[in-house]
Amino acid sequence: MPDGSRIIFVTTGITTFSSITPNYLLYATCKGAIKQMTRMMAKDLVPKGIHVNALSPGPTTTEFFFQDKTDQVIKAINKRNPFGRLGVVEEIADVFMFLCSKQSSWVNGQCLLANGGAMV
Repeated sequence: MPDGSRIIFVTTGITTFSSITPNYLLYATCKGAIKQMTRMMAKDLVPKGIHVNALSPGPTTTEFFFQDKTDQVIKAINKRNPFGRLGVVEEIADVFMFLCSKQSSWVNGQCLLANGGAMV
């Protein structure tokens, strides 16, 4: 990878949330490992001019998110967010684009939460 390249992993906000249901245990564990990998790779690759970060979206309106969730569960998740809603894909894409841009030149080894303040 050339100098100035960016590696951006996608994790999840539930790695910072202790009230997840048991069916998310393996998913959250794997995504937590990605967060650690982000930090370690960032240290190793920064001398080569490569930035490594991760994006941790909160609940977002994707097909995957809606799988096996009732309307009641969705409403409860919306209530936990200060905005009272789920994030939309375009909002997550904007954060991703920031991490790809030169404006993020001083951001390295970070896992940015994009969740509307739901997990603070």
